[in-house]
Amino acid sequence: MRQLADLQFDNRFARLGDTFSTRVSPEPLSNPRLVVSSTSAMALLDLNPDEAHSALFTELFSGHKIWSSAEPRAMVYSGHQFGGYNPKLGDGRGLLLGEVVNQAGEHWDLHLKGAGSTPYSRMGDGRAVPRSSIREFLASEALHALGIPSSRALCVTLGDNPVYREREERAAMLLRLAPSHIRFGHFEYFYYTRQHEALRELLDFTLTSCYPHCLSEPQPELALYREVLQRTAEMIAGWQAYGFCHGVMNTDNMSIMGITFDFGPYAFMDAFNIHHVCNHSDHEGRYAFHRQPAIAQWNLACLAQSLTPFIEVDVLKAEIAAFMPTFEQHYLRLMRRRLGWEGSEEGDKALIEQLLQLMQDSGSDFNLSLRLLAEGNAEVRDHFVDRDAFDRWQRQHQQRQDSPEVQQDALLANPVYVLRNYLAQNAIAAAEQGDFSEVRKLHNLLATPFTAQPDCADYAAAPPDWGRHLEISCSS
Repeated sequence: MRQLADLQFDNRFARLGDTFSTRVSPEPLSNPRLVVSSTSAMALLDLNPDEAHSALFTELFSGHKIWSSAEPRAMVYSGHQFGGYNPKLGDGRGLLLGEVVNQAGEHWDLHLKGAGSTPYSRMGDGRAVPRSSIREFLASEALHALGIPSSRALCVTLGDNPVYREREERAAMLLRLAPSHIRFGHFEYFYYTRQHEALRELLDFTLTSCYPHCLSEPQPELALYREVLQRTAEMIAGWQAYGFCHGVMNTDNMSIMGITFDFGPYAFMDAFNIHHVCNHSDHEGRYAFHRQPAIAQWNLACLAQSLTPFIEVDVLKAEIAAFMPTFEQHYLRLMRRRLGWEGSEEGDKALIEQLLQLMQDSGSDFNLSLRLLAEGNAEVRDHFVDRDAFDRWQRQHQQRQDSPEVQQDALLANPVYVLRNYLAQNAIAAAEQGDFSEVRKLHNLLATPFTAQPDCADYAAAPPDWGRHLEISCSS
């Protein structure tokens, strides 16, 4: 275990220079308090969990102090937002504090969100609020616990600085961890500004720092792109298999590491609706649940366009065409596991689609229904309007369940607890009143989502009426 003061920094991205980022110091929170911290995220930095109780912990992650070897930088990038190209974006409210090297030799970016204005804030204040910070903290850690690739969240701090959104709120900061914060939009920025030497430098840096094993391939650039595509397909399969809606799948929110990244108005679906739109600003439903795989493929095509100076177009097109079959392979594997099906049979896809259609027609709770199926709980029948149709489907389902071991494994793939919007809203409301206990309790439940905890049955139930149709904005 290490002490906070002893973290070792190796700021590789900062060494690329001012073409790629701008040196900026964080703006401290006034009267900072620790809202919540993740011991498993702290372990990535070899930190003792007791460090979270120290004054230094709160000071460092609320902008009051900084390590002498850290070098805070605001990254520049661009991206396609809701299908339209925005030529210059960047870290408008976040700073890459530096890269910590843990005892295993892994590099972890320390990224402070809500750290104040930067040259890329575009008239914004650069602040974050408790709503967005707590929601990202909980989602990052919940997705990780479900086995879905995600950035990680180390802690949230709250200050007294006033911040004006739909109403006056307090300022907050989130410390996020990731192997890299390079986005698809980084490559787009240097491609569309015709800075091809810088684009080559960024590509070489990404190969060396993120995908060094690709350097031994005959075409390292193609090997890198192929792996980004494979990782992205696996991530999206996890979203679809667990009913996760990202909400803002812009290319500047797509990680070169294939991890869930920069999600704002996300949602885990309650009642299954394949057309569900979780972002109330997405009026045309571009990022609806059923469109997420196709949007991921579209975003990968945008990344591919940025790599055309180094990879032949026809080769990239062939790679892009492989996305949907790759996604489907991962998705069916996850759904078979959730349903307790062993092996692969030709009719599996159709049988899964039949179940989802029954859920759609009945408004069945997605994750709760799958959990009851995994438990063999007869109450699952009550979640369907057309009971006869469900009975016919279940008879086919039971014919696929021929291994007790696989059925037992299904319980380890179907969470008791998911991060429902109303649970997050309850925790946020309490935190805004100075009570952080609900955030911490919810985090603890979501950290071990497959294990029922005593006296927590309410957290596993379907949402109450008031919590079924909450609208979430980008500032949430």
